[in-house]
Amino acid sequence: MWLSQGAAAAIRTTRPPEDTVTYDSRPDTLTHSLRVGTLMGAPIKELIDRSTRHDLSKVEPPERETYDAYVPRLQAAEYGSDEYRATLVAMGEGLAHHYAHNAHHPEHHDRGVAGMTLVDLIEMLADWKAATERPPGGDLAASLPASVERFGISDQLAAILTNTARHYGWI
Repeated sequence: MWLSQGAAAAIRTTRPPEDTVTYDSRPDTLTHSLRVGTLMGAPIKELIDRSTRHDLSKVEPPERETYDAYVPRLQAAEYGSDEYRATLVAMGEGLAHHYAHNAHHPEHHDRGVAGMTLVDLIEMLADWKAATERPPGGDLAASLPASVERFGISDQLAAILTNTARHYGWI
C-alpha cells in the first residue's frame, strides 16, 4: 500500500472546511471511469479475436504435418521430461513456424516472457490450462513450476499467473 495506515485514516476522517466544498467529483470520476472502459476495450477486443483464432496455424502446412507426427509422442511424455524436450527439438521447422506465428509463446519473442504483452500472457495461461486437460491426470497447478523454470519466469509473475488461474477456477 503506498499510503501508510495513518495517512489513509486521516484522509477518511478529515473533512475540508465548509467554504471549500463546492467541487463535485462525480463528473470527473464518471469521465475517468468511461475513459478507462474505453481503454480496456482494445485488449478485450484483442483477447476475443485471439480466442477465435488460437493455434489455427496448426491446421495448415507446415505445422499440420509436424503436429500429426509428434503430438502422440508429446502426449505420452511427461511435461518437462527429457523425452518431452527431445520431442520438441525433433519437431524442428514445424514448431519453429508455430512459435514464429503465435505471440502467446515465449519463444516468439527475442526476450522470451519479458517481450510479451498482458494479452500474450493471458492467452499463454489459457493455452497451458487447456493443454493440461488433454492427458489423463493433467494438472495446471502441478505443471506451473516446470513452466516457470523453463521460461525463467520471475517469482512475481509466477504469483500473478497462479493468482489468475486460481481466480478463474483453473487450479
